[in-house]
Amino acid sequence: MKAVDSHILTLLKKSSQFVVPIYQRVYSWQETECAQIWSDILRAGSNDGLGAHFTGSIVYVAKDQSTRTSTEPDLIIDGQQRVTTVTLLLAALAERLEGLPDGKREPWPGFSPKKIRSRYLLDEDEEGERQYKLVLSQRDKQVLFAIVQGVEPTSDTSSRVIDNVRFFREKLRDPKLDLAIVCRGLDKLVVVDVSLTRNIDNPQLVFEALNSTGKKLSQADLIRNYVLMDLPPREQEKLYGAYWRPMELEFTGSDEGQFDQFVRHYLTIKSGGIPRLGDIYEAFKDYAAAFTAESDTIETLVVELRQYARRYCAMALGKESDPKLRQAFRDLDQIKADVVYPFLLRAYSDYELATITRDELHEVVQMVTSYIFRRAVCRIPTNSLNKTFAGFGDAVRKGRYLDSVKAHFLSMKSYRSFPTDSEFRVALMFADLYNFRRRSYLLRMLENHGRKEPVTIEDYTIEHILPQKRKPI
Repeated sequence: MKAVDSHILTLLKKSSQFVVPIYQRVYSWQETECAQIWSDILRAGSNDGLGAHFTGSIVYVAKDQSTRTSTEPDLIIDGQQRVTTVTLLLAALAERLEGLPDGKREPWPGFSPKKIRSRYLLDEDEEGERQYKLVLSQRDKQVLFAIVQGVEPTSDTSSRVIDNVRFFREKLRDPKLDLAIVCRGLDKLVVVDVSLTRNIDNPQLVFEALNSTGKKLSQADLIRNYVLMDLPPREQEKLYGAYWRPMELEFTGSDEGQFDQFVRHYLTIKSGGIPRLGDIYEAFKDYAAAFTAESDTIETLVVELRQYARRYCAMALGKESDPKLRQAFRDLDQIKADVVYPFLLRAYSDYELATITRDELHEVVQMVTSYIFRRAVCRIPTNSLNKTFAGFGDAVRKGRYLDSVKAHFLSMKSYRSFPTDSEFRVALMFADLYNFRRRSYLLRMLENHGRKEPVTIEDYTIEHILPQKRKPI
């Protein structure tokens, strides 16, 4: 690892190309951050006594020097936000200078439109994607290419890249602005240039250390970076496009923690332990290290994770295509029983492998739902349920699937027992079901009992047919 002070423009100039890997989050700086760096540039440019303005660090995995080839990029693993923002400002500045009369197009030495583009935005010796000094990830890539080429992105494109270049264009159009100050300020921006050596330094450890303070990355972000970061760029593209990105899209629109919950259930199945939510990333790293140590590859792990994610989304996020199973999963979701997913993920896998039929899986889900709901009505503590279902799959006999599930439910005693009909009936008579968070499920099941066509109860209201408190006789 080499860390030196460097002007950000020098860094952009010397690198043939910086690439933001596909596993990194998309460009996300808001107007607040853009306004701050704009203010810093104006202050540095207007202060003759200020030789430099420090603006953070840029960490990247340098291209393999042994090849001495210009076709291999430098991969940015931290600092993409400021590099992208400076690139957007340079593109907007080149556009602004092009609109000036010939004698005013270079307000400061080295800052003509042609020099800005050839030194910091484009490599004129290359063609295609290789000509761009900065390549962003995912949807922002083509947007930045268009801006650097002076072409407006399509009107239906939504990106912070577009919003922020418009911010800088507006600032640069101010007739009172001295463009020489902007150029001097840009020339004074200094960063810590942290270059990692491929196959020697560990980018993941550096990435974790850099993100140990400030705004925490999600467990999903850390896991994605872990599985993709050490792979060659071509393999990153392959795994991300074929498996990881489709998996992310399935979780789109769900709560931010759903992916973390899924990985927790996955690790419960695979490792036998139940990691705490805050320790999911560390638990995943331990599992991945053991997985790959047994001659398996990261690709095999990602493929397996993708398969389990699809099953989880079918059950927990309403993505199931079969109507009968989809309704059973909705019932399960309504009684808030997340702890059952380690077992049901196994059962769903067996269904996909044709070990059990659709109707058998449906019956298993109904049994699990009944178990959770009856215990809730009977006010049995839930603190043991995660362990109950973590090991439930071990009791299943593939040759007699339903019988073994029923037998295991019946064999559980004491605080894990399945409430009997009589216990459930008594609890229904005397339990406070008005202040019961699963009451909507109860009322829906009662309302639809015996109906051929189910009715929805979302618009129903609960009325007091009897007084809430009994009057003394």
